[in-house]
Amino acid sequence: MSEAIHAFRTPVIFGGVTWQVEAWGAQRDDGLWEGWLLFASTGDGDVLLTSRETTQPNRNALVYWATGLEPVFLEGAFERARTRAAA
Repeated sequence: MSEAIHAFRTPVIFGGVTWQVEAWGAQRDDGLWEGWLLFASTGDGDVLLTSRETTQPNRNALVYWATGLEPVFLEGAFERARTRAAA
């Protein structure tokens, strides 16, 4: 089951639309944790997801990964999520 791991304070702005960003994760059957990013539009409620961005040994490591992400990473992840949604 997936869960919200971290909500970022800095949104991503694209084309005049503001997107709130959250890191999400889930534990795999082998015990490792996968993490991805969710972008939610504050305007029309659209949601974009990246594919897996990281695999970590435990939930605490996933939280550590998420809290260390910089805005430039989030911008790149947003582009990956847009490309994924368009495919």
